[in-house]
Amino acid sequence: MTRDLSVLVVEDDFHMQLGCVQALQLAGLSVEAVDSAEQAMGLITPGFEGVIVTDMRLPGADGLSLVRHCHGLDADLPVIMITGHGDVTLAVEAMRSGAYDFIPKPFSPELLVEVVRRAIEKRSLTLEVATLRAALAGRDGLEGKLVGRSPQIQRVRRLVSEVAGSPVDVLIHGETGTGKEVVARALHDFSGRRAGPYVALNCGGVPDSLLDSELFGHEQGAFTGAQKRRIGKIEHADRGTLFLDELESMPLPMQIKLLRVLQEREIERLGSNQPLRVDVRVVAATKDDLIARAQAGSFRSDLYYRLNVVTIELPPLRERREDIPVLLDHFMVLAASRFNRPPPNVTTEQMHRLMAHHWPGNVRELRNAADCLVLGVRKDDLLGPPPVEAGEAGEGAGEEGLSLADSVDGYERSLIAAELRRQQGNIARTAKALRVPKTTLNDKIRKHRLQAGE
Repeated sequence: MTRDLSVLVVEDDFHMQLGCVQALQLAGLSVEAVDSAEQAMGLITPGFEGVIVTDMRLPGADGLSLVRHCHGLDADLPVIMITGHGDVTLAVEAMRSGAYDFIPKPFSPELLVEVVRRAIEKRSLTLEVATLRAALAGRDGLEGKLVGRSPQIQRVRRLVSEVAGSPVDVLIHGETGTGKEVVARALHDFSGRRAGPYVALNCGGVPDSLLDSELFGHEQGAFTGAQKRRIGKIEHADRGTLFLDELESMPLPMQIKLLRVLQEREIERLGSNQPLRVDVRVVAATKDDLIARAQAGSFRSDLYYRLNVVTIELPPLRERREDIPVLLDHFMVLAASRFNRPPPNVTTEQMHRLMAHHWPGNVRELRNAADCLVLGVRKDDLLGPPPVEAGEAGEGAGEEGLSLADSVDGYERSLIAAELRRQQGNIARTAKALRVPKTTLNDKIRKHRLQAGE
């Protein structure tokens, strides 16, 4: 159970009511009892934090009416029916009307408690998921899409906010898994084009022979197999945003055609001589150094400079480790809502491992780790307990794992090491970025046995 829930007993027979209340109270449950369905209806509201146990036969409205009332109010609210020997038909009807379960008389206190506990577990999970979904719905704005508190992600949010409303094309650069499409989607959602289409194409996922048709479309009979006209991605994105992922994999001939689109905002479908005007914003993403590719002759430098008006650099996760806890929490909320499961508690050892991990898969890998945590799937290399080598399990080592001081030290070391790498070993710039005096930084570098170039 993730929260304290109550049981509402609806029973007009005094002795039966007292027996149910006492059995549930002895099991440690919070119980309230009323004599009629009408009284119960006055207490039950949407999101009721509890379950209902009701007799079938009551004065006034019967138990079946109460079931239907509860189901109409909150379809996920468990109602348990108490039925007599001759009420089997009514019990079946109650189940069809949304009752959670029924208990035939006579029944033992243990059976009542067992059924109620199962209903409470179900209700607790339902309420937890509803809370999570409400939290997700409240996470609007850029902070809810580009999650994190590090200076690096704050710079990304600031740049997205500044350029989202302009028509300028954007180039996003970052390693695999850093969230390039998330940024592209944010540029669309926070622009004046949000009502228009958002069209995404992975240039590396389409064979070269089909990429022309995929981007520009074709007329009927333009080539063998072209049985009817097809609208391409660029035309489909008119008045919206076209996201081109893995731009570095686009063939050179197609790069020439894309450059013309960016310059003229016109396309021609394959098999047509009729130019079509398009109002489209292009957001392209790459994990490669396009300048180096241009120098090697595998990417057109004029296309690079045409797209490079605004470039958004996405930092790898290892360079913004302070965002790991908040990202993990965000992804666990998403996973808990998606899988209808409560988010788990992350142990100190697990968080230490997450903070110390190199994250070659970046944010995408962290999201997978969050999914595993919510599903209860072990990943011994990342989420399981660290292996204890001979001689390490000395005094103070044991089931409690790493101390808070050890975790803080590991976190501090990872932050300093990541910033040193980002600043190419420059102590002054690293100290400024971390907002600490140079002397303090030098002391910590020595304490953690780091090298300036690390």
